[in-house]
Amino acid sequence: MARLVNLDLDLVRTLVAVAETRNFTRAAERLGRTQSAVSLQVRRLEDRLGRALLSRDPRHVALTAEGESFLPEARRLLRLNDDIVGRLTEADVEGEVRLGSPEDFATVHLPAILGEFAQAHPRVSLSVTCDLTLHLLDELRDGALDLALVKREPSGPDLGVRVWREGLVWVAGDPGVLDRAERAPLVVAPSPCVYRRRAIGTLEQAGRAWRIAYTSPSLAGQHAALRAGLGVTVLPRDMTPPDLTILGPETGLPTLADTEIALMRAATAVPRAAERLAEFILSSLDRRHAMAEGAG
Repeated sequence: MARLVNLDLDLVRTLVAVAETRNFTRAAERLGRTQSAVSLQVRRLEDRLGRALLSRDPRHVALTAEGESFLPEARRLLRLNDDIVGRLTEADVEGEVRLGSPEDFATVHLPAILGEFAQAHPRVSLSVTCDLTLHLLDELRDGALDLALVKREPSGPDLGVRVWREGLVWVAGDPGVLDRAERAPLVVAPSPCVYRRRAIGTLEQAGRAWRIAYTSPSLAGQHAALRAGLGVTVLPRDMTPPDLTILGPETGLPTLADTEIALMRAATAVPRAAERLAEFILSSLDRRHAMAEGAG
């Protein structure tokens, strides 16, 4: 019979803090411990599980493959613990949480998550702002938001905690639009926009001529332009409407690298309700990732 191992949730919480900050010093600051204590707790957890969860060198900290697999379950354990303790020992959280998100992510992924959170915490008022990433970063910096989901390049600035990896594809309403155009006609959001920048940069790197055919700040407006056959655009694969066509390599369009969605907190102390929502979003998206990988 296999030996049962009881996990110390303090050790689990430390591992999650290190994984999210990717730095022992920042994790120690978040947890109110010394760096050496954080390092020791991670090693104790690894010893308990008999697995290396982090790879370390003098400059970088990263999750091992087993650490990546453990992280969603670790967050789930902490969320369950915090929910149980919260319900038994304290009044439910209350107040307003100001959340920012890109429009496409808010439309596809957030409604169910925020609905579950609202049912669990009926005394919290949610205010959601949809905007471009750079505008959300400005609002976060200016104190107009408590939390923000932002788009980032995987190799770009270390913005927040990664919560989602987006596989990007070329999309059109009429695939034949490329056959009729000497330069690829692009349907895009105004600058600054991660997808606009990615579309133009990828085409230029591949030596493919392009032009801006239609610009709209609204995702619905961009979809309408695509359905009207005005051009092509870049969208996450799992956020592409079923009536639009994902274009394959036979069209001659270059392959797109992935982008990421990260969760950021305001630099100042955020309300307890906002911290609870941040934990809820992280746990919920981890579950969705696990389900998607299981289905694949």
